[in-house]
Amino acid sequence: MPIPPVVLTPGVSTPAEVEYPPPLRPKMPSQQVTTVPASSVSVAPPTNVVEAAKQLAAWTAVDKHVTKDCQVIGIGSGSTVPYVVERIVAQGPEVNKDRVFIPTGFQSKELIVDAHLRLGDVDQYPHIDVTIDGADEVDKDLNCIKGGGACHLREKVLAEAADTWVIVADYRKNSEVLGTNWTQGVPVEVAPFAYAKVLYNLRMLGSTNPKLRMAKMKAGPIVSDNGNFVIDAPFNETEMSDPLTLLTRIKMLTGVVEVGLFCHMAKAVYFGNQDGSVMAKFYDGHEEHYDNTSPSNEVPPPPAAGAGAAKAGGASLSQTTKEADTGVQPPPAPALGVHQ
Repeated sequence: MPIPPVVLTPGVSTPAEVEYPPPLRPKMPSQQVTTVPASSVSVAPPTNVVEAAKQLAAWTAVDKHVTKDCQVIGIGSGSTVPYVVERIVAQGPEVNKDRVFIPTGFQSKELIVDAHLRLGDVDQYPHIDVTIDGADEVDKDLNCIKGGGACHLREKVLAEAADTWVIVADYRKNSEVLGTNWTQGVPVEVAPFAYAKVLYNLRMLGSTNPKLRMAKMKAGPIVSDNGNFVIDAPFNETEMSDPLTLLTRIKMLTGVVEVGLFCHMAKAVYFGNQDGSVMAKFYDGHEEHYDNTSPSNEVPPPPAAGAGAAKAGGASLSQTTKEADTGVQPPPAPALGVHQ
């Protein structure tokens, strides 16, 4: 049945000609701009060797890569990242006041906000000076498995957007081949409606028992910050020894949003070790070692504006490299409580 034409009644105004009444809700008063307090962050001092190793790796990486010229800084996710923010805050409010910090997920966003640092987003700042992130495992070629916290899509965006992408981790994450220590499988973020089809495809690719990651404190699967599901897909050592090929094969599956394999992306990886040293591996193949060589003594962390880091027994670091001693002396780092 055809729709009858609109008949305008003479003398009756159309809605466009009517002056609408003011809204029922009163207008909000003008907001007052509050002064942001000086940057501060409180991170509990390390209570064991693993946490101390994480802190040492994070502090060393920040000292080496987050220079005064870095104005847009990406903050990754994971248990090592709070120490990254702690060390950045210790650089002082004058250095940080003009910087913008881009988070990879809810955790890093909260760290940035709690530290009273300026929060930004990658759509505002698509070019980042440096991003520092954690990893679940790193191989001899600096390829990484990431996604244990279901943030690997945003982490990869910030990694690609950065001029320099740096990984910080403790000694447990260092391996020759991916999948040696991280046995849960490759994290694969998928569109929720396609997860069953992707599970089937992953089995066809050779994954041994891929599983939809289930939540522990809620009924149902883990949901990423992007509203997607996550599949953990284990592969054998042969497949994992060529992570770039595996990444390409998984990424081509329809329904896959992102894969937690980061290949040929890291410029440097810093591992905190049990003995109080830090080993840094670089993309060009060389290594640098920062050793805890002096006896334990009371050395405070660098000056911080309101930083909550407690004074810890520390030792000065001396740098040795595989090729030559460059003479670079990083600032004091926390002691690990482990005697060499």
